[in-house]
Amino acid sequence: MIDFDFNAIIRNLPYLWQGMQLSLLLTGLAAAGSIVLGTILALMRLSGVRLFQWIGTAWVNFFRSLPLLLVIFWFYFLVPMVVQRQVDAFNSALIGFVLFEAAYYCEIMRSGILSISRGQAWAGYALGLRYSQTMRYVVLPQAFRNMLPILLTQTIILFQDTSLVFVVGLADFMTSAVTVAQRDSRLLELYTFTALVYFAMCYGASAYVKQLQKKIHR
Repeated sequence: MIDFDFNAIIRNLPYLWQGMQLSLLLTGLAAAGSIVLGTILALMRLSGVRLFQWIGTAWVNFFRSLPLLLVIFWFYFLVPMVVQRQVDAFNSALIGFVLFEAAYYCEIMRSGILSISRGQAWAGYALGLRYSQTMRYVVLPQAFRNMLPILLTQTIILFQDTSLVFVVGLADFMTSAVTVAQRDSRLLELYTFTALVYFAMCYGASAYVKQLQKKIHR
């Protein structure tokens, strides 16, 4: 540790911050899209319509059986072929993340919906609400509240997984750190700093989730 060069980290902070911004942006957009799509898939699986149930189940089983790295790489080449025009790496990676993570968010939301007493839905029907209105105003708000800690935990995992976008050439935080480390021959400094940043952010977020879970239970 005598040769540990802190200046190698300090002088590259602006570049590393750009990578972190990309990681956070990708995490936020992918989480939002995945929660929306996952909720739709969960409702399809619980709808009672056999076709919708089959589609939702097939989606979950298909994407949960594939490695995320393959999905990102696959959509990077598949999306431009489908839309017949070039799609940048960020949007391709975002589509891959949303479609993949939706399978996991779907199971989280399905568990959340099932955790709500059926009497809540029956009360909504008794008030004259339709199925969609009952889900929107009665069931889903309570399900989101119950599943919020698990949703945030899955989002933390999603943030960690954004480091895989190096396969499509995106300079996220991890990729930026690797680039600087190899360019300046400072592997120890940059890899140590990267590990500490990931640990601090993920551990801090996990601690917040635990506090939130206790608050919800109370």
